[in-house]
Amino acid sequence: MDWIDALQGLRAQRSPSVIVTLAMVRGHSPRNGGAKMVVSADAVFGTVGGGNLEATAIDQARTMLARGTGEPELLTLTLSDKATTEYGVQCCGGEVTMLLEPMRVTPTVAVFGLGHVGLELARILSRQDLDLHLIDSRAEMLDPARIGVLDDAVARVRPIHAPVPESALADLAEGAHVLVMTHDHVEDLAVVDQALRTPGLASIGLIGSASKWARFRKKLHELGHDDEALTRVTTPIGVPEVSGKQPAAIAVSVAARILQLIEEHAAVEVPVS
Repeated sequence: MDWIDALQGLRAQRSPSVIVTLAMVRGHSPRNGGAKMVVSADAVFGTVGGGNLEATAIDQARTMLARGTGEPELLTLTLSDKATTEYGVQCCGGEVTMLLEPMRVTPTVAVFGLGHVGLELARILSRQDLDLHLIDSRAEMLDPARIGVLDDAVARVRPIHAPVPESALADLAEGAHVLVMTHDHVEDLAVVDQALRTPGLASIGLIGSASKWARFRKKLHELGHDDEALTRVTTPIGVPEVSGKQPAAIAVSVAARILQLIEEHAAVEVPVS
């Protein structure tokens, strides 16, 4: 399979990968400069020359995947009988430098409720490279004139008018981060309840006080959720270092925590060979 097709396939599957490019060749090597391969957690597409140089590159690529690395790295190997790697000797007589570029999965964040805090949060998150779903049961909250502040967004913004907001959970990609902040505690409860029944979500955050969560815990227990399931819900959501009750301050706190969670969930499990 061509490496471009492989990369597109992995992106469609929302599987992170690393592009390995033979960026520089001095002397002799098994492949010319520009050769590429794509490494995922459990597959390799293409080749940069085989042997120990390729095995070493695959190992480093999968270490990057396991760390959730977002920055490219360089790997230089000398191909001589005096240079031994974990995978043996390759005595072509040259030196190669490979560029390893991580291709991380685009994060998905779903904001349920586009009131004062929700809109401020959307303004911050829209400046990030992510898929941003904005869900509200009130059509006027998603009026183009109101959300026009997001017109220059970097994110792929998807406004969703959903009279039954929890129904929008079914369309979220695996690994999505869900934030619940609607205008109605009944809606909040319904979204949290359904989120707990939705497999594959990375996180569930709920805006609210300790007393609100105490009431929700009781109701969620009555709906069949046990204590272990309820540990998936974080409330209040945000970083404690950012205080204040103004919508913009709350939004900054919540956005900071979501960006932390995105980094924490970027790492993938790599099978032990």
